[in-house]
Amino acid sequence: MKKTILFILTFLTAIILTSCQRNPVTPNTIPPSAPTGLLLLNGNNSVEIMWNRNPENDIAGYNVYYAYSYNGKYTLIGSTQNNYYVDNGAQNGTTYYYAVTAYDFNGNESALSADNVSATPRPDGFNAIVFDYINYPSSGGFSFISYSDVAYNDASCDFYFENYNGSTFYINVRSKSDIEDMGPTNDITDIPYAPSSGWSPTKDAVAIIGHTYVIWTFDNYYAKIRVTNITSSRMVFDWAFQTVAGNTQLKRASTSSANSPKTMVRLNSNK
Repeated sequence: MKKTILFILTFLTAIILTSCQRNPVTPNTIPPSAPTGLLLLNGNNSVEIMWNRNPENDIAGYNVYYAYSYNGKYTLIGSTQNNYYVDNGAQNGTTYYYAVTAYDFNGNESALSADNVSATPRPDGFNAIVFDYINYPSSGGFSFISYSDVAYNDASCDFYFENYNGSTFYINVRSKSDIEDMGPTNDITDIPYAPSSGWSPTKDAVAIIGHTYVIWTFDNYYAKIRVTNITSSRMVFDWAFQTVAGNTQLKRASTSSANSPKTMVRLNSNK
């Protein structure tokens, strides 16, 4: 009886071992595809990063990288399980290029996304006030350099507010600056880039609540303001100012494909 049991156990062990040898478990070593559709949203010392979710069903998360040029070295800044990330370490006035990789539950990481996208964060402000320059000349203008109201005839003044005959309100710029009414908007962030044409030939625009205006300053900087309230003596507005001369990027960077290789660097670094 003991010999019979021993024989059966030996036979079953042999079958199990043979079965394991015939069907070995092969770990997944195939990396996911690179993420696509990167979209950047410029902010004040921050950049919001969005992309398409990967099609694979075993995605564990995404790694987010930045560089100072498209073909530069990309440094890891964070990871997320969602297709959204905010770089709160970005600095106003610095241009960053971003790329994203996907990784699965086996630790396989994709190549960097190929989208050529960059963002240059810029300061903004809300509920700023300027007064009618005729009655309040010392606080009728606004300077994007100091982010504050100034005298309408101050050298740093970028625009000033005017109550014309008590019936029409104007936003005026200096003779070597330009302004364009971009029409009604829901928010100061709605206008992505400064326009390339359409500037007011009279160096002014009628101030209308809910409209956003882009200003091209005499020293080649771009800014935008959105009027939120007007009274007979003052105008309330939100603003954003691009601190890099000649940079028209006021909010959003769109995506575009590129095939140039990137070098991935797995280092956490302070910017």
